[in-house]
Amino acid sequence: MQIEFLGTGGGITTPRPGCDCRICAQARQLGVPYSRYGPSVFVHGPNMLIDTPEEIKTQLNRSNIRHIPACFYSHWHPDHTMGRRIWEMNYDWQNWPPRNKRTDIYMPQQVALDFHRRLGTWEHLVYLEQLGLVRLKQLGDGDVVKLNGYHIRPIRLAEEYVYAFLVEGEGKSLLVMMDELFGWEPPADLKDVDLAVMPMGLTEFNPLTGERHIPADHPVLQHETTFLQTLDIIRKLKPRRVILTHIEEPDRLSHDDLQYLAERLRTQGLNIDFAHDTWRVEV
Repeated sequence: MQIEFLGTGGGITTPRPGCDCRICAQARQLGVPYSRYGPSVFVHGPNMLIDTPEEIKTQLNRSNIRHIPACFYSHWHPDHTMGRRIWEMNYDWQNWPPRNKRTDIYMPQQVALDFHRRLGTWEHLVYLEQLGLVRLKQLGDGDVVKLNGYHIRPIRLAEEYVYAFLVEGEGKSLLVMMDELFGWEPPADLKDVDLAVMPMGLTEFNPLTGERHIPADHPVLQHETTFLQTLDIIRKLKPRRVILTHIEEPDRLSHDDLQYLAERLRTQGLNIDFAHDTWRVEV
């Protein structure tokens, strides 16, 4: 099993349009690994995509992925869903009648409910299903999907509109949490996974200098996980390895900064890496 990081940015990607800060200027000049598109990963083995940000077309074009048998959506937020036109890639434009490919779209219970009422998502997906490009599959909490000998279990987090995915097969376990860990306490049955992929969390304090980065009274701290809170979750979860992603441009940390930070964390006994776009990692 291998995970491919198609996009490792957050709701605010790097470079951010209109921004000329050091981080954005460097990303424009150097590209990957300094630039970051919206959040999406592909898991080779079960051959499943998780989430479709606006840049998913570009992400797939720079990968070697040519067909996507299955896609799982973690939640309704636009940075995870607004690239859903990508499913038009399945249309056969050369033949009539067309011999389309098709992707199974898996929606955990609350995600399916939210898709009915947020951003026109359900209407759009039904249209794509009518074209024969996707097949919509709604999952109940506790359901397990079997793909290519792998088992995929959606797990509702503390923010109950968002799900993680536990992927198990060939003696390996991968836990993918795309976003929104606020208030989450790891249950016992998820501890000691081989690899946990998690959002980095906001840098309330600069992790390299300790200086306060976000004002203490900023409302975002009332509903978003901070980097220090993410580290607390990691200590409780105790995975064998952690890769942090969903790295927001306003955190103002470059790829080099994060590499240095990872080295510092390893001296503290935390086996943590920071993802970058196009990176492929064996589980």
